[in-house]
Amino acid sequence: MNTNDLSIFEQLESEVRSYVRGFPTVFTKAKGYKMWDEAGKEYIDFFAGAGALNYGHNDPKMKAKLVDYILNDGITHSLDMATSAKAEFLHKFNDVILKPRNLDYKVMFPGPTGTNTVESALKLARKVTGRTDVISFTNGFHGMTIGALSVTGNSFKRKGAGIPLQHVVTMPYDSFVNDDLDTLEYLERFLEDNGSGVAIPAAMILETVQGEGGINAARFEWLKRVEDICKRWGILLIVDDVQAGVGRTGSFFSFEEAGISPDIVCLSKSIGGMGLPLALTLFKPKYDIWGPGEHNGTFRGNNHAFVTATESLSYWEDPQFEASIKEKSAKITTFLEGLVAKYPEIKGEVRGRGFMQGIATDIDGFASSVAQGAFERGLIMETSGPKDEVFKLFPPITIDNEGLEQGFAIIEESVKALIQSKELVTS
Repeated sequence: MNTNDLSIFEQLESEVRSYVRGFPTVFTKAKGYKMWDEAGKEYIDFFAGAGALNYGHNDPKMKAKLVDYILNDGITHSLDMATSAKAEFLHKFNDVILKPRNLDYKVMFPGPTGTNTVESALKLARKVTGRTDVISFTNGFHGMTIGALSVTGNSFKRKGAGIPLQHVVTMPYDSFVNDDLDTLEYLERFLEDNGSGVAIPAAMILETVQGEGGINAARFEWLKRVEDICKRWGILLIVDDVQAGVGRTGSFFSFEEAGISPDIVCLSKSIGGMGLPLALTLFKPKYDIWGPGEHNGTFRGNNHAFVTATESLSYWEDPQFEASIKEKSAKITTFLEGLVAKYPEIKGEVRGRGFMQGIATDIDGFASSVAQGAFERGLIMETSGPKDEVFKLFPPITIDNEGLEQGFAIIEESVKALIQSKELVTS
């Protein structure tokens, strides 16, 4: 095979492929916050598997634990049978994550992906309440299977379902129209008025920071009011922490700083530690009314992921780890705010929080061009938002300051080059 020859993918892989188009090279190796392609070119990873690699690539301790487990013939596949790997994960997750945060949740393993946990959450909410409808929010993204897609806002993704997506009412997310419009007053009016056409739903589902929807971060007071509304009306609150969780916003759960306690929490992506498929659905014990096998899946017992997930939680045993995430998050914010101030031509707006931040611009194609220019200079990053109007920074939360600074420099070079070229159309 020739170096970086993409022809095999073009010939045999479906047209549905996407990331290979934005990052057109053949990768062969990854370590920490770096990746290398077949030509030996080094890239800084500000993508982190779309949030599935919060601890970076091939963490040495996780890798060692997994290799040892495999070499000792540890159980690989077990559906939901009891295994030592699962028991160790449950113990550590309870001791390191749930107990210190005074969270009392049962843990369900719904299948290996984010859309699996969302599907189980929606199903459980409907089972518990006996109601059908769910309220979702504009620009939310929750997955690609039919139930999860029904609560997803992106019209392109929704159209792919090929059938009507029903039993969902979409309400405006915080600041969807502008910062002055009280979107929750609007929502509550629908619940109060019998003539609104909106029935009391089984659940509301939201991301505290919308990743694919444009790095929109809900204000903490907005989140608290959503929780209050849900309690008042007997509606279950589902927080989709698939992308925003596991330290991505600065705390393990993205909702911690808001001071809320969701009824159901969806986790996947980085909960597996080093990119191995794993998903959890957490819910308050009183809602655990499942019958045995009522919701199942062949690959819900991924023991290799239990091994790496358990080891990944060791990071959280040291309070300094979370403190370091917050310190580096502040550096990201400072850099982005400085970029917007230094280059007013880009008409930029800083969005997000923690290691989930980006710059939105109304200049058509600018964010995509920044990402493309960064890739050419050795940095992997992507765009988000309904018009790909945001270039976003998703480095591993374990990245050091040197890696951050190198990435910052490449992004600024890319922005500066665009401004100096004729590609920047500001009209």
